Amino acid sequence: MKKIQKIAMMTSGGDSPGMNANIRAVVRSGIYHDVEVFGIKRGFDGLIDDEIEAMDLSSVSNIIQRGGTILKTARSKRFMDAAYRKIAFENLQKRGIDAMVVCGGNGSYTGAQILNQEHGIKVVGTPGTIDNDLFGTDFTIGYDTALNTVIEAVDKIRDTASSHNRMFFIEVMGRDAGFIALNSGIASGAEAIFIPEIKGDYQNFVERFEKNERDNKLFSIIIIAEGDESGGAFKVAEMFKEKYADLETRVSILGHIQRGGNPSCRDRVLASKLGAGAVEALLKGESNIAIGEINGKISHTPFEKAIKLQHNSISKEMLSLAKLLAM
Repeated sequence: MKKIQKIAMMTSGGDSPGMNANIRAVVRSGIYHDVEVFGIKRGFDGLIDDEIEAMDLSSVSNIIQRGGTILKTARSKRFMDAAYRKIAFENLQKRGIDAMVVCGGNGSYTGAQILNQEHGIKVVGTPGTIDNDLFGTDFTIGYDTALNTVIEAVDKIRDTASSHNRMFFIEVMGRDAGFIALNSGIASGAEAIFIPEIKGDYQNFVERFEKNERDNKLFSIIIIAEGDESGGAFKVAEMFKEKYADLETRVSILGHIQRGGNPSCRDRVLASKLGAGAVEALLKGESNIAIGEINGKISHTPFEKAIKLQHNSISKEMLSLAKLLAM
């Protein structure tokens, strides 16, 4: 087996807090093992455009606390074309790069897998997404920070909601998965939570609202995942206002504030562990795997399985807890 001598690192897809800590760990771990490390700017687009630079210890100094990604990121439509993938591989080949670490989500894993299948470059992935929707890890890089950002925002909104007896419909990220909505809803004391995994959220909400209104319990905070079948916060608020025109309602879309900010301690540690684990896996000859953490231990999940299963299931226990606490 040929010894890995040069590794390239990229961040791909949506940015998430902790990506810089992941980059730092890959670079430092590679240098520790006498491997040259390169950084690819702007994900797969940068790989096509040959935006590849050698990295050293100074390249990753003073970045572990920073949000975003120093390597930048992008979603590449060109990489879907085999001709552009060939160009990308040639850019790696001319530098003698043996392997790649790709930090991103499901689409990033798919791109890395295809590059391996077509051109034989060794690839491993680390889970960089705030949605916590990747199979093969208990938590993704950026999820914990995003949760804390949402909770801080909702706490502040609750202050004005209670001052004016208003109902706030707050939309959080989660196009396909409700992890952010469910956990931030529980942690912030939301009276109702809407997530894509549960059908009939709106009708259940109305029934509970009418019961609680009879019991003189006020509703103030409603958390809605953007991908919920009800159509998002504006749509839910509109339907509710049609039925209860006398109630004062407001809508807050938290949006991309959830992606930014300094990563939490938990995200910095997770990203560091997974970055070092990615380098170690490549040096052992492994490829086409997603590096994760399950029950506190580093896990290796084949890309094929991670991509096919897409994401972890919502915990039934957490759903039951949310219902109990929202009484």
